[in-house]
Amino acid sequence: MRVNRILLSSSLIVVALVIQVSVLARLHLPGAVPDLLLLTVLGLALVYGHVSGALIGFAAGLLADLAPPADHAAGRYALVLCVIGYLAGLVKPESGQVKSATGPMVVVVAAAVGSTLLYAGVGALVGDTAARHVGLGGLLFTAALYDLLLAPFVVPGVMALARRAENDPLAETNPAKSGDIASGWLSGGTGLRIGGQRGGLRVKAARARVARAGRIKGVKRL
Repeated sequence: MRVNRILLSSSLIVVALVIQVSVLARLHLPGAVPDLLLLTVLGLALVYGHVSGALIGFAAGLLADLAPPADHAAGRYALVLCVIGYLAGLVKPESGQVKSATGPMVVVVAAAVGSTLLYAGVGALVGDTAARHVGLGGLLFTAALYDLLLAPFVVPGVMALARRAENDPLAETNPAKSGDIASGWLSGGTGLRIGGQRGGLRVKAARARVARAGRIKGVKRL
């Protein structure tokens, strides 16, 4: 992995983990807890691909396993996020642009459900049956719901930062270009921004024709 990837990923993971432990875990919501760390891994994996996604997921999960007040075996969540990061990286957009909200929402829901099932399955192998007492169905539903509600505020921003760190041409400072990710999540890929760009090009072309006509008339008058 490149140095800029490591620095950015480390910073985002640490910030996400601190917010996860100090804020989200203290909300005492029914069922699962919104998984900000999972969403951060998803955003990075959708830009960096499956190999980097797996490595980032493993590092993030291991850090969560060791951070207090962790009450499970070390390596359990690292395995979960490693698998999730790898699978999310496989569905990385070919063009680098998220044009519709449907695909990312499906990825988030699948990751939330898959991570919960995998975490419970690994726990069952090591003798942790807490998921059975809480209710696996309720955990799956609330995990998908909370992560889906939180995703539009996390994943697009993480993807934009990752592209900017990669010096991706799609992540230029031009607001029209940097809005591709957010528009895919929040507007569902309606194409309004593209239409606005085309209208702007038409206006510019018309102004150029008027200016040229003015110059030609001025030459004839001379």
